[in-house]
Amino acid sequence: MLALPAIVFIFIFYYIPLYGLVLPFKDYNFTLGFWHSPWSGFTNFEFLFNSNLVQIVRNTAVMNALFIVVNVIVEVTTGLLLFELGKRSSKVYQTILFLPYFISWVVVSYALSGFLDPDLGIVNKLITALGGQPILFYNEPKYWVLILVLCHVWKCLGYGTLMYYAALTSVDPEYYEAAKLDGANRVRQAWHISLPMIRPIILILVIVSIGNIFYADFGLFYTVPQDNPMLYPVTDVIDTYVYRALRVLGDFGMSAAAGLFQSVCGFVLVLLSNYVIGKISSDDKLF
Repeated sequence: MLALPAIVFIFIFYYIPLYGLVLPFKDYNFTLGFWHSPWSGFTNFEFLFNSNLVQIVRNTAVMNALFIVVNVIVEVTTGLLLFELGKRSSKVYQTILFLPYFISWVVVSYALSGFLDPDLGIVNKLITALGGQPILFYNEPKYWVLILVLCHVWKCLGYGTLMYYAALTSVDPEYYEAAKLDGANRVRQAWHISLPMIRPIILILVIVSIGNIFYADFGLFYTVPQDNPMLYPVTDVIDTYVYRALRVLGDFGMSAAAGLFQSVCGFVLVLLSNYVIGKISSDDKLF
């Protein structure tokens, strides 16, 4: 009886919608409806694969991989630092770090455009003050890998740090007391006690993130670069490409095909990453 609400929820929102998997293989027509629209075979997938698929898949996978690596390093480090501060001080810093998570990417895009403005932006003013030439950031794709990574880390730092900090608070304090008696300093305690203790949660979050590696943050990649065509070599990902195609063509079958492609790739990556982790350490794999 206690599990029944969760079972009903999963059945309604996860199993019933599976009939939508037929949409990528149909030429959807509003007048004919979902079931009576004609079958189109793999036509929707052909449109996706005949496009500039290599670039958009590369951008999606590479940028998300950078997000995973940088976020894990920064969030774990910040979580360890908060853990060393104690509960009273950490609450203040947790609140400060968590605030950007609630800020819309639209607001971030306007603030960033103010910082990067070629005439009035503070970044270009600093560059000119140091004797350099102003940079037209919205015309140069090469700068946007770093810009997007910094924006993503800044926005998600509080959320990820909180998870690692919560895991650290569950570590038995006797381990640290024994380490102090053996003469271990704070760095050695973090390396030999804290990190091994939270390794399972780190691996679980990494595996889940790898499963979503082909799902880009639409708000980040669309609104922050302001959908600038000159930045597409770096900022054009599967989600933004499908959105523009859907907005222009109105082809729901094609967008559903892209979603199925992302899901299958993510599923395969989860299995592969879990298999690799299981080979390294069978106790740390997800399933």
